Amino acid sequence: MKTAILMMAHGSRIAEANNAAREVATMVQEMTGFEIVEVAFRELHEPNIQQGIDTCVIRGSERILLMPYFLFMGAHVQHDLPEEIEEAQKRHPGLIMEMGGHLGVHHKLAEIETERINESLERLGWS
Repeated sequence: MKTAILMMAHGSRIAEANNAAREVATMVQEMTGFEIVEVAFRELHEPNIQQGIDTCVIRGSERILLMPYFLFMGAHVQHDLPEEIEEAQKRHPGLIMEMGGHLGVHHKLAEIETERINESLERLGWS
């Protein structure tokens, strides 16, 4: 059974923000080896979540792991994204779709923040 990963990001009017999500998806694809890793956006940019699901189906996926690329458990993660999945299920009744966990609190995020702090201190000459 062919599995797709769909990273669901917020979306931004700023192209660089949306491109960053795509770059992360490329890294995820390289790290996981999944053939189908797509990115879709909840707001402000396309493809939207429904289009992202459709793309996964067109590419041959029979099941999709939908991953919220959100830091916190907010309204999008709790309500909006599950509603998107329910809506897509009506159009794709045989498709298996499950939502994974959002980024949340994780030691690796603290490591990244520490790296950014050190880079900033160095750049400012405060170290």
